[in-house]
Amino acid sequence: MGRSAERKGRERIVELNRLVTEGRLQESLEIDQVSTLEMVRIINEQDKQVALAVEKELPHIARAVDLIAERLRAGGRLFYVGAGTSGRLGILDASEIPPTYGAPPDLVQGVIAGGLEAVFRTREGAEDSREQGAADIAARVRPGDVVVGIAASGRTPYTVAALEEARRLGCATVAVTNNPDSALAAAADVAIAPVVGPEVIMGSTRMKAGTAQKMVLNMLSTGAMIRLGKVYSNLMVDMQASNEKLRHRAVRMVVQATGRDEDAAARALEEAGGSVKQAIVALLAGVDARTAREALDRAGGYVREAIRLAQGK
Repeated sequence: MGRSAERKGRERIVELNRLVTEGRLQESLEIDQVSTLEMVRIINEQDKQVALAVEKELPHIARAVDLIAERLRAGGRLFYVGAGTSGRLGILDASEIPPTYGAPPDLVQGVIAGGLEAVFRTREGAEDSREQGAADIAARVRPGDVVVGIAASGRTPYTVAALEEARRLGCATVAVTNNPDSALAAAADVAIAPVVGPEVIMGSTRMKAGTAQKMVLNMLSTGAMIRLGKVYSNLMVDMQASNEKLRHRAVRMVVQATGRDEDAAARALEEAGGSVKQAIVALLAGVDARTAREALDRAGGYVREAIRLAQGK
């Protein structure tokens, strides 16, 4: 190894040692010697701190939600990009959006270092390639999209380069990291950095850091879907009723939203072609399914506005 490589190696070690997530947790120093109950108690006590760390980032999360909703409303798409655990969490969140909110399958997408194979098999070396990160995101995005880079360390080369490239191409950018003042945060229009501290098992960022990331992603996607009119009250009224359980849930949602009985809700759903939104508007506005659909179209899919329009108010 040449002197330049040695120097870079030493600099990387120093940088890692400075990261909050790479510290050593005093409370778990004896975790390999305690009872199993005490072991899980230690983990649980640390997990309790995650929600409080996320709470401190709520203003930044709200900004990101509004940014994402604005871009999606204008025809953009949402991309999550990351490596390892962070990449898998992004893919998980993206995969849940179409069935939960009736969104097009390409509206929210996940990009992971190493490709789809890395979802199931670890390809840790893939995270070191800045070139691949930039290339992977450039092949997918267009101006007007939103790219959320996820990395516990905030320094993953693949993810940082992807976010930098996304910004260069005219995308809005959001960073989700667990180390403030990071390269990833610097590449973002909005940086979200819940500081959860050292992990119970040193460096195992799939634990507290991963939990914090999952909580943030839940807020980003759920908040954006609410702002896009895919939620009425607290009901996911754009849900796709693709199996028996979800068909029963659809009927229940119409009952809960309108106060009508199950038979009336089921009839309204059938007349609405299975659309929960349409059934709710029809019942609450006292109109037929066609008028309800037209009102929803005019209202941009927002149920409350569609009811008002259908009633001629």
